[in-house]
Amino acid sequence: MSGRWIRWAAYGIAVLGVAFAVVLASRFGSDPGLVDSPLLGEQAPTFELAPLEGGEPVSLADFEGDIVVVNFFASWCLECRNEHDAITSTADAFADEGVTFIQIGYQESPQASLDYLELAGRSEAASYLADPGSRTAIAYGVFGIPETFFIDPDGVVVGKIIGESDAFTLGATIDAIIAGETPGQTVTGDTRQSPDE
Repeated sequence: MSGRWIRWAAYGIAVLGVAFAVVLASRFGSDPGLVDSPLLGEQAPTFELAPLEGGEPVSLADFEGDIVVVNFFASWCLECRNEHDAITSTADAFADEGVTFIQIGYQESPQASLDYLELAGRSEAASYLADPGSRTAIAYGVFGIPETFFIDPDGVVVGKIIGESDAFTLGATIDAIIAGETPGQTVTGDTRQSPDE
């Protein structure tokens, strides 16, 4: 009798262990890119950040009434390098249409970002900002880069691209916002969390 009870107890513990593992895997092992950003439909977190080269801080409030595209990037991120020309050309193309691009350096020194931009090029229509302590990235829920957020003229986050973007996706998202639509979230590929990946 006691032997049968021990077998049933062992069986019960094994079943509970498997169930617990399934719960953990489903909640913590999933790709965060598959879950819509909680910022969608919400007011964009405000920020006031210094340009990479120093100087007067730039605030999100400075661009009230514009469509604002906020892109988090780093020199060590291959996908960021791949999308850089698309970001720059799209910023130039929409510069006269009430669209502002802001690129924020992620988890690297302002000098490292500046050195990278010196080689990669910059858009006169974009602002390039430092984020000491990653406070703005945290406020936006950035999990890995590149991540690009689209803020409508009312200051609401209406779109997000996770992964490497291209000029077509950027332009189509902006056109949708201009038309009064809410583009939502698009996952285009992988992101990087740190230079060690």
